[in-house]
Amino acid sequence: MIYELSVVTKPELGSEAHAEVSAIVKEVLAQLKGELLIQDDWGKYTLAQPFSNGSRYGHFHYFMFEASNNTTNAEITRRLGINEGVLRQMIFKLADDARNKDSLVKNFKTPFSKTHRGSVLDAKKDEEEEGFEDMEDDRRKFAKRKTCWFTAKKITADWKDPQTWNWLVNEFGKISPARVSGISKKHQRFSNAAIKHARQLGISSYISNRTLDRA
Repeated sequence: MIYELSVVTKPELGSEAHAEVSAIVKEVLAQLKGELLIQDDWGKYTLAQPFSNGSRYGHFHYFMFEASNNTTNAEITRRLGINEGVLRQMIFKLADDARNKDSLVKNFKTPFSKTHRGSVLDAKKDEEEEGFEDMEDDRRKFAKRKTCWFTAKKITADWKDPQTWNWLVNEFGKISPARVSGISKKHQRFSNAAIKHARQLGISSYISNRTLDRA
């Protein structure tokens, strides 16, 4: 299986402490015969909403890896959990079939990355014919027709790509229901999960439509 790991550390830590996070992940994968596919240091960001301990900033680390069982995830979680520099960590299953890993690595994009900066919507905009209107107008048209925007664009909401879901969150942090947005029930579930994951990591706010900002 292919998994994603996001780790938020205290931004005031030195380079050695940040490197220790990567070392922990690499060591566990080596011991349990996993494979690290992507390691991406996003850097310091202002959280969309402060954590419960009062932290307003975080240093974000992203990893994509292959693992054959949950023992790997449990050990990574345990090792990071006893690291005092870690503010928050979460592991998400990205794909069941490891044969898709080359495609996942090739298409990896997020607006928060320094080396893989971008959005899945960038390619979609390029594919549209000349005269294409902006995404906001495009989504409104789909909502009026009650046609699923995600299905038509052949994409899925991604927690690390706010452009795919932030249009569903209003200024008070409420997620638009499918009857308003016009998206399918399946993609409503995907979107809800992506938004909740982003909120838990401080990428999106619970009480507004604010998202992570570069510190």
